[in-house]
Amino acid sequence: MTFRSPILRRLVQAPERLLAKTLSYHPAMRFLHDTQDTQTPIRFRDWFRQEVQGINRGPYWPVHPASMVTGWRNIVIGVETSPGMMPGCYIQGIGKITIGDYTQIGPNVTMISANHAPHDLREHIPSHVNIGAYCWLGAGSVILPGVTLGDFTIVGAGAIVTSSVPDGYSVLAGNPARVLKRLDPAECPRHQSYHEYCGFIPMRDFPAFRSAELTH
Repeated sequence: MTFRSPILRRLVQAPERLLAKTLSYHPAMRFLHDTQDTQTPIRFRDWFRQEVQGINRGPYWPVHPASMVTGWRNIVIGVETSPGMMPGCYIQGIGKITIGDYTQIGPNVTMISANHAPHDLREHIPSHVNIGAYCWLGAGSVILPGVTLGDFTIVGAGAIVTSSVPDGYSVLAGNPARVLKRLDPAECPRHQSYHEYCGFIPMRDFPAFRSAELTH
């Protein structure tokens, strides 16, 4: 029996599966069960790696070990929105970042909320990034400081967004990004999940958490 044997692999993973199943019904760990049919399912190994092993500990949502999030207390996320859950992302929260409900963020996305001062690179000039609800930031896209994107904005892969599109309902692409298409609001449903979580936190508990832990 080799290390790659399916039988050996199942034996090694059995304790993890048992612990995950047991913990998923603990009141504080309900997200393991409740988020499985959502667009941001949280796995036990993701939670364990982040909260127990300390890889990317801090953010109140799951972050991939190959992503980086700084200044998480300056970042407010909506329901089923986890910036950095996909690999290769850099989310810089020196300034403030707000992301709406059900916004999806692809791999290798960069979101920057502060620039260096041009005459003294040691100094940062914070700004505010606002991303609406039901948006989609494609792989490798970059959102620069001061940008506001309204609801139902799609940012194409590799786009560099330097200016705001506050009305949303648009498809952006290019460097710098520009509007390629407008979406019909009548064709954009505002769906909701039965169980709503902001990262690890049930939506009903999020206002209190935000008031106690976040800066805005």
